[in-house]
Amino acid sequence: MSESQTTVAIICHALSEKIADGFYSAAGRLPSERTLSEQFSTTRITLRESLGQLEAQGLIYREVRRGWFISPPRILYNPLQRSHFHAMAREQGRLARTDLIDACQIRGSDNVCHKLNLPAQSEVYRIRRLRYIDARAVLYVEHYLNPQFFPDIINDDLTQSLTDLYFSRYGIKYGRVRFDMVPTRLPEAASSALKVAAGSPALFITRINRDLDDRIIDCDLEYWRYDALHIDVDVG
Repeated sequence: MSESQTTVAIICHALSEKIADGFYSAAGRLPSERTLSEQFSTTRITLRESLGQLEAQGLIYREVRRGWFISPPRILYNPLQRSHFHAMAREQGRLARTDLIDACQIRGSDNVCHKLNLPAQSEVYRIRRLRYIDARAVLYVEHYLNPQFFPDIINDDLTQSLTDLYFSRYGIKYGRVRFDMVPTRLPEAASSALKVAAGSPALFITRINRDLDDRIIDCDLEYWRYDALHIDVDVG
């Protein structure tokens, strides 16, 4: 092992122990890179390699222009359960929040129209939202809706659960759902909203939802911070 690798290992071990001991728990924030470099008598390059390794392990995360933070426990996510985001967080003793980025009617891309089983160039509703767990942004999502099922929905309060809104206003309940999950890199819109570096790793979930009459009603494109989610499926 080279000298720099030894230093990286020492820094990773020391910071891991401090995190485990709750040394930074008061604010959940690590000292600045300059301060840590001085504490470990090392270069910023070596320090960043150490921090990158801890980030890859999911122990810490970085926010652009804000610094490094201790990663909170991951949220457990079972795609077989139809519990919506806020209910899922509440059931795990976590605090959820949803911010609306924008909502509008657009001409759907070929990909979106195909997913919604609509002719090419069809008009669709697009709702973009940023979702938080315990005040930390963890999910950027783009919802694409077939407007014929949800007239004027973009004028509603879209910070609430769409699941609840679908039923309370339109009498529509979810039926079948198709999931597709792949690791990916965050696109610019998602990384900017989540305040992480462009191209950061993420879990990309595509969800195509049908109603109880088996009609495709919407499609969700979800970009999760990779260190925020734990997929947990119990198949009976």
